[in-house]
Amino acid sequence: MESIRSLLAPDGRLREDVERVHPQWEGRIFSVETLDVRLPDGGRGVREIVRHHGGAGVCAVENGRICLVRQWRVALGEMTLEIPAGKLEEGEDPAVCAARELTEETGLIADGLELIAYSAGAPGFTNEATRIFRATGLRRGSSHPDEGEFVDVVWLPVPDVVEAIAQGLIKDAKTIVATLDAARRLNIT
Repeated sequence: MESIRSLLAPDGRLREDVERVHPQWEGRIFSVETLDVRLPDGGRGVREIVRHHGGAGVCAVENGRICLVRQWRVALGEMTLEIPAGKLEEGEDPAVCAARELTEETGLIADGLELIAYSAGAPGFTNEATRIFRATGLRRGSSHPDEGEFVDVVWLPVPDVVEAIAQGLIKDAKTIVATLDAARRLNIT
């Protein structure tokens, strides 16, 4: 781990310094800004950045099956299979968000949540990151998706989901991370 930590330490030979921020657009979920940056060689550049509060997702596994939600994603123009997840409200504790989304989307209630990963899906242009939790002590409750949110809950064998990822059928980064963690815990290779 020390060798990896050393690779992630600040390095002036690669660092870009922000000289000026230009807000471009402010929405309900995210904002956009352009940044004037000083490049490592002294030159100047412009970066377009999406700012987002982030999200939280939950990996719920029972009897070798992972709980996923099936939904239409208009940005992709296709159906997806994803772990239950949602966006953080400003300043919200990610574990609180994860528990809320798990129940809203699936009706499941977790006795405990363990942080398993922090996933930055597209660090080249956004600060959006998702905290991914593993649910323990699952109980059944009632789902109540947000207004305008339409999802189906499915339970799939973890090896099938791993294969679907390998075949490019499941593309969602948080779901890939959660599934690989579940496979590791279940000793599935």
